[in-house]
Amino acid sequence: MSRTLRVMLVAVATLAAMASAPVAVQAQTKPKVTSLGPDFPKTEIFIGNSFFYFNNSMHSHVLAMVRAADPANRTSYQATSVTIGGSGFEWHDVESYFRPNAIASYSFDDNNNIIFNKRERLFDAAIMMDCSQCPIHPKLKSVFTEYAKKDADIVRAHGAKPVFFMSWAYEDKPEMTQQLAKAYTVAGNDNNALVIPAGLAFARMRAKQPELNLYQPDRRHPSMAGTYLASCVVFTALTGRSPVGNPYLAGLDEATAKMLQTAAWETVQDYYGK
Repeated sequence: MSRTLRVMLVAVATLAAMASAPVAVQAQTKPKVTSLGPDFPKTEIFIGNSFFYFNNSMHSHVLAMVRAADPANRTSYQATSVTIGGSGFEWHDVESYFRPNAIASYSFDDNNNIIFNKRERLFDAAIMMDCSQCPIHPKLKSVFTEYAKKDADIVRAHGAKPVFFMSWAYEDKPEMTQQLAKAYTVAGNDNNALVIPAGLAFARMRAKQPELNLYQPDRRHPSMAGTYLASCVVFTALTGRSPVGNPYLAGLDEATAKMLQTAAWETVQDYYGK
C-alpha cells in the first residue's frame, strides 16, 4: 500500500469517527456561578410561561425526582409554579409572589390532607424564565436585561436565590441555542445568579439522538421527553447530584429516561466546567 493511500485512509477513518461521536454544544460565554452550594434549595418557585407548564408542569417532575432521590426526607421538599402563557419577565409581579398567606401557604399530602406551610423562608430559590424569544429579540432583549436584574434583586430581598432557566431553541431554529446560551449566561454573570443550561441539553440530545422527539408539533413546546430532559437538568443544577439512575421516569421507558438523564448530567458538567 502506498504512503499516500495510507494517509487518505487514516483521514477518512478520522472523519468517520468524528462524525459518529456525540456533539457537545457548549456555551462560549462561561458562567461565574456554578453551584448553589451543599445546602441546595429545598423549596422553589418556578416563574415563567407555557414552556414550564406543559406536561403537568416542570416543577412537579423536578419535585418528584428530588423526593425519589431522598425518600426519607421527601416531605422537606416543596415546589410551586406561577406561569402565564407567552409571558416574559416583565409580565410577572414577582414581588407579589412573596406576599404572606398566598402562594405556597398550604399544600396537600399524598392522602389529600391539607398542610398549612409555616416556613421561616417562603422559597429557597426562584427559577425564572423569560419568553422563548425575548432574551434575543432585538425589540425585547433590553427588557430582558432590565428585568433580570430587577427580579433577581426582588428575590434576594426575600432571602431566596435567583436562578435563571436557559430555554431551548425552536426545533426549526437551531441557531437560537448559542444566542440564548449567551444571553442567559451574561444575565447570570451580571446578577451573580446560577443559570440552568436546559437549552444546551436539548441541543446535545438532538445531536446524539435526533430520532427522539423533544418537541410538540408546534416545534416550540416540549414533548414529555423534552420536559423530562429539562427537569433532569434542573435537578442536577440545583442539587449538584447526577440524575442517572433516578427511579422517577415520568412514564417514559427506562432506556429513554436513562439517555435523557445522561445528557442532562453531561451538559451540566460541561457548562459548569466540572
